[in-house]
Amino acid sequence: MSKDFYKKILDNNKNWVKSKLNDDPNFFKRLEKGQHPPLLWIGCADSRVPANEIIGADPGEVFVHRNIANMVVHTDMNMLSVLDYAVNALKIEHIIVCGHYGCGGIKAAMGNQSIGLIDNWIRHIKDVYKIHKEELDKIEDEDKRWDKFVELNVIEQVFDLAETSIVQNAWKNNQNLTVHGWAYGIGTGIVNDLNVNLSSNDELDEVYQLKF
Repeated sequence: MSKDFYKKILDNNKNWVKSKLNDDPNFFKRLEKGQHPPLLWIGCADSRVPANEIIGADPGEVFVHRNIANMVVHTDMNMLSVLDYAVNALKIEHIIVCGHYGCGGIKAAMGNQSIGLIDNWIRHIKDVYKIHKEELDKIEDEDKRWDKFVELNVIEQVFDLAETSIVQNAWKNNQNLTVHGWAYGIGTGIVNDLNVNLSSNDELDEVYQLKF
């Protein structure tokens, strides 16, 4: 990071604060009192996919967890801790798993090139390809296969999320909670709602349904 860029982002912060205070002198005082976001966003770490900005949400409206290729890995204590706090403490009502077209993690999982430590994370994405291999291999155009893989990965993560004990326990307690799957177009700015919306463990395969 160059010194000029570093100074610029500090100046940008000051200008942002001035802009917010001009619109609402109590903006930061109100945020200081606590957060009550209705939404948890599980997205990709890609810098081109800013959760709040995409949906026009203000600070305090979106609780966010991001990682490479918006994965829900059942042994990821970071993700599970965020999920548990969002569901059980913040009582959020919606969880959006948002992937994006042109995702580098998805692209890496389509090939065999070793990248480094991230290979171990990419392995989880490859598992999704394996599940849908027959469908994906039929798509000859690589870019179209890439897009489809992005969508299928989101759908798998939605189900993986719904299969967690955290989400199922919330449903058991009649908590109003729905999990959604989206794919974002970086080149258009448009969200593609993949029409996968889960709000009950009755929608899961029986083998995943937990008895509390």
